[in-house]
Amino acid sequence: MRDGLRTTGVPDAVVDDAVLVLSELLSNAYRHGRPLSRDGGSDDAVRAAWRMDEYGRLTVEVTDGGGPTRPRPATPSVTARGGRGLNIINAIAEDWGVRDGFGEVTVWVVLVAGNRPSAFPESRTRLGTYEFAEPLDEFSEFL
Repeated sequence: MRDGLRTTGVPDAVVDDAVLVLSELLSNAYRHGRPLSRDGGSDDAVRAAWRMDEYGRLTVEVTDGGGPTRPRPATPSVTARGGRGLNIINAIAEDWGVRDGFGEVTVWVVLVAGNRPSAFPESRTRLGTYEFAEPLDEFSEFL
C-alpha cells in the first residue's frame, strides 16, 4: 500500500496516515470480526482496498464477515492496553463509517490526500485490493 500510494503522488504524511488506518482496521477485523464467507462456505479472508477519487480524497476500507457488535469508538481507561484505534482514526480522518452488506461489514475511512485533483495522475481511481487469508501473522508487508 505504501509504495502504491507514493507512486501516485500522495503526500508522505497522508501515506503514513493511510498505513496507520489500514493497520488499525485490519487489527480490528481479526480481533472482533469473522472471516468473509462466500457461497455458504468460509474462505477465512478479510478484504482491504483503497482508492483515490477525483477530489484528492483517499478512501481506505476493510471488509470482514462482521462481529457481535457494530464498530464504534471505545472509551478505554487510562491504563487500558487497547481500545483507542477508532478514536485515532476519528481524529485524523475527514470521515469514516460502517457499511453493511450481505454477510459482510465494511469499515471505510476517508483521508484528504491533496487539495488539487491535478496533483495526481489519471490512474488514481482504484489503487489496490488485497484479500488476506487467516492466519495473518505478518500483514506488515502489505502496509
